[in-house]
Amino acid sequence: MDKLHIAVLMGGWSAERPVSLMSGEGVATALEERGHRVSRIDMDRNLPMVLDGLRPDIVFNALHGCPGEDGSVQGMLDLMHIPYTHSDMVSSVISIDKELTKQRLVPAGIPMPKGTIVESKNLYIEDPLPRPYVLKPINEGSSVGVAIVHEESNYGNPISADSTGPWQEFDTLLAEPFIKGRELTCAVLGKRALCITELVPKSGFYDFDAKYTDGMTDHICPADIPDDIRNIMMNLALRSHQLLECKGVSRTDFRWDDTLGKDGIFVLEVNTQPGMTPLSLVPEQAKHMGISYGELVEAIIGEALWPDQV
Repeated sequence: MDKLHIAVLMGGWSAERPVSLMSGEGVATALEERGHRVSRIDMDRNLPMVLDGLRPDIVFNALHGCPGEDGSVQGMLDLMHIPYTHSDMVSSVISIDKELTKQRLVPAGIPMPKGTIVESKNLYIEDPLPRPYVLKPINEGSSVGVAIVHEESNYGNPISADSTGPWQEFDTLLAEPFIKGRELTCAVLGKRALCITELVPKSGFYDFDAKYTDGMTDHICPADIPDDIRNIMMNLALRSHQLLECKGVSRTDFRWDDTLGKDGIFVLEVNTQPGMTPLSLVPEQAKHMGISYGELVEAIIGEALWPDQV
């Protein structure tokens, strides 16, 4: 790859800011080691002026959450005619919204849990679904604000307004049936699904802390699952990436009830800005496939600049 001036966009003000800073620093360091000129940008509301002064060849979008993952930054970069990595504005708008994602994927045959949008205030009156069920914000990533409501939970029955949970932070939530079983994920790089990783938290479920605290979750890569299940999941991840028109890299998360075999596979969500930290799943899967961290970063940039050559 020719040597480029690359602005690495990180930080921002979402709940995932610390993760984004780690991802961005890892990307920036790898690019410098490969001879590129790198400008690190901790995003604030002066971003357009900063970019106008730098005029980089491309922006590597290492933001997580809003506004870096929801189409806002993508739309701004489109208006400035600055190339950028990962998915474009329309794909980002759809993919970060869990309900819009269902509307795109389910009619195409992608198995996803049935869900319903609920007003948080109504949770204090009655449960929207039979317990156990899952409540999650409609447009947050990294399991931010996810709560599993079961008979033994200390949220109350019905949920108490005084109980700590996403109902105190978000006016509306997505309620889905809880799917028992195993947590798995598959990264897609360009036109290729990489492999399947199983995630086994040491306690609780795979929430924000379990994702980004060293030692709290075991990553089994590749996952110890039957070949037919592996192939189905990899195909579903690639199809989801294509249906949502993702670019660069994405990561599709699954739950698998292994007592049901093929019928127990469900796609939970598609992440268009997966983490690039030392504990992140995409670099781990790429390494398993023989792709170094630096090669991964350059491959993401390459698809953004020269998509027909990937």
